[in-house]
Amino acid sequence: MAGESGLIHIRRRLNMAVMIPGGESELIARCRRGEAAAWDELFDRNYEATARFVFQLGHDLVREDVEEICQEVFLSVIKNLGSFQGESRFQTWLFRIAVNKARDYREHRAAAKRGGGATPASLHAGDDDSRAIDPPVPTPGPDASLLAAERLALVRQAVGRLEAPCREIIELRYFGDLSYEEIGSTLKLNTKTVSSRLSKCLDRLEIITRTLFAEESDNPIPSNT
Repeated sequence: MAGESGLIHIRRRLNMAVMIPGGESELIARCRRGEAAAWDELFDRNYEATARFVFQLGHDLVREDVEEICQEVFLSVIKNLGSFQGESRFQTWLFRIAVNKARDYREHRAAAKRGGGATPASLHAGDDDSRAIDPPVPTPGPDASLLAAERLALVRQAVGRLEAPCREIIELRYFGDLSYEEIGSTLKLNTKTVSSRLSKCLDRLEIITRTLFAEESDNPIPSNT
């Protein structure tokens, strides 16, 4: 992270989510009335943003993992849309579900590995690959792109080492791009508490990230050239 302030560097790496505008109250109402076309539209409008969000929740998640988690997220939306009260944006509610499903998925996978079981198979293994999941990254050149990808992976790994409350609030703020008010509504906190907790959690994240970057510098990846 030479030449960059630690927190500025981390914020830049974290702040990558692409959000969808609001104005979906009528669409949700149509879904509640059981209109199949409305459910298709809700899925199409939110899938890619949800996939990007899930992708950034763990450095060890690959395309098949993201699709599996998104499948569970939208199944939960179908089952629980009636509980959405509109106190926050729909996508805020959706991302909170995604955080929980991603955590459950990773815990289940870790337990399966410890027990010698197989990693859960994707429900979309044969699907068309046209749907974008990977977040867009600048590509000035192969070396710079590789370095950016490695740094982003380390930041994701650092987030994964945080305690659950810190991990959740950072995921919602930087991966979900939620406002302090939206985070407060989601976590049942006032905005002052959100600001204070986020600041403390970013300090912890910087310490972890610096440690990971130092370890990476001490153990560079061998060049293929």
